Amino acid sequence: MAAQRIVLIQGHPDVVSRHLGHALEDAYAQGAEAAGHEVRRIPVAELDFPLLRSQQAWEEGTLPASLVQAQADIAWAQHLVLFFPLWLGDMPALLKGFLEQVARPGFAFKADANNTFGKKGLTGRSARVVVTMGMPALIYRWYFRAHSVKNLERNILGFVGISPVNETLIGMVDKLDDVGVKKWTDKLHKLGAAAQ
Repeated sequence: MAAQRIVLIQGHPDVVSRHLGHALEDAYAQGAEAAGHEVRRIPVAELDFPLLRSQQAWEEGTLPASLVQAQADIAWAQHLVLFFPLWLGDMPALLKGFLEQVARPGFAFKADANNTFGKKGLTGRSARVVVTMGMPALIYRWYFRAHSVKNLERNILGFVGISPVNETLIGMVDKLDDVGVKKWTDKLHKLGAAAQ
């Protein structure tokens, strides 16, 4: 397999403590780098940016200077991996605010007179979404139909041309012991090595 350019987007908003998502990100990065892939990281919680408050700001405003490198890294990437905890049934607001800022017209998609939805600006990239949660992953997937992850995959990643998008859902994280954590970090290490 040819070396891939991979960007890891850590969406946990806590900058003080380390969480399972950070260990999963590290395991993925270690597997990818050991296999010869290039890895860049975007720690969303360490970036200072405002939330968008109007359509005009999103369409015509300037990308905050703190996000210029993040947007460049996304443009550079062939594969993106997003890590976040499920909060109130969705991604944390900080991650959503980050995605709104970087996925602006002219970058994530471009105007196209022949298509109402515009031309997708990030085609040729794949992604994986890694979500940790307190509930069992099967309940989230089957009863709640993984609605927030599906929304992210369809309405954000798919809308800008990122495909395919795979997911790793990890439930009952508060019950994981060291053996359970190792099982998941080993799995993410393998996914990193395969750039999946």
